[in-house]
Amino acid sequence: MAKREGSNEATNGIKILISQPNPASEKSPYFVLEEKYNAKLTFHPFIRLDGLTGKEFRKQKTDITAFKAVIFTSRHAIDHFFRVCEELKVNVSQDTKYFCVSEAVALYLQKFILYRKRKVFFGAHGTNKTLFDVINKHKEEMNFLYVCSENQQDKEIEKWLKDHNCEYRLAFMYRTVDNNIAEILQDDYDIVCFFTPSGIAAAMEANVKDKLQKTNIGTFGPNTLKKAEEVGLHVVIASPAPDSPNMAVAIDRFLQQKIQNKNGKKQASKVKV
Repeated sequence: MAKREGSNEATNGIKILISQPNPASEKSPYFVLEEKYNAKLTFHPFIRLDGLTGKEFRKQKTDITAFKAVIFTSRHAIDHFFRVCEELKVNVSQDTKYFCVSEAVALYLQKFILYRKRKVFFGAHGTNKTLFDVINKHKEEMNFLYVCSENQQDKEIEKWLKDHNCEYRLAFMYRTVDNNIAEILQDDYDIVCFFTPSGIAAAMEANVKDKLQKTNIGTFGPNTLKKAEEVGLHVVIASPAPDSPNMAVAIDRFLQQKIQNKNGKKQASKVKV
């Protein structure tokens, strides 16, 4: 049987858990990785986001139209914000400003609004710190609605808003639910890849911390990396980076390095006297 390109003993049969839904396209780079390295990839989101109904949101007694600015940390938050607005027949002012944690999140707003630079702002490096830098320039003339999960807010954002005397309010529009994390992690994986801090938080709550601390971890985004390091996970893959703009490329580079290290050890053993 012909040997698959890129695969050898170092990667043959390696098991990788991607905490995202199964790719819709058969041409996904993840499937290319499976073929190239004879690896086994499993796709399973660690969390499920259940939207609060308009009736549930009303109980918070939050007047969306009273806020000049909205803070988003994910595309999910954007989806649920406009869903709730539509359900409650709230007309969002065209003058509303939007502050997003990253450019990718900001660009997602194009699905719902006419995107203009003077009304959409984002952190330069996709971190909370760069988000704070942008908010800080406008905090005197703005009041902020921070759209977040009912049970998993970013405490760092809330603390910063409070410490810097910002006028703000939390708007719970969805809740984070464990998506059978403990069950999926009964199997052993060589690499587990996270894409959000909330995914890591959910894994910690599912009592699989000890197992994950003994597993190689991949992270996407600076906030996810920060969260992984805070809970003591062993991060071996961190993206995006200049040489690995997405998780698939980052995994590819990691596996290539694994092969090179294995071959290097073999070569060293051959010349050892």
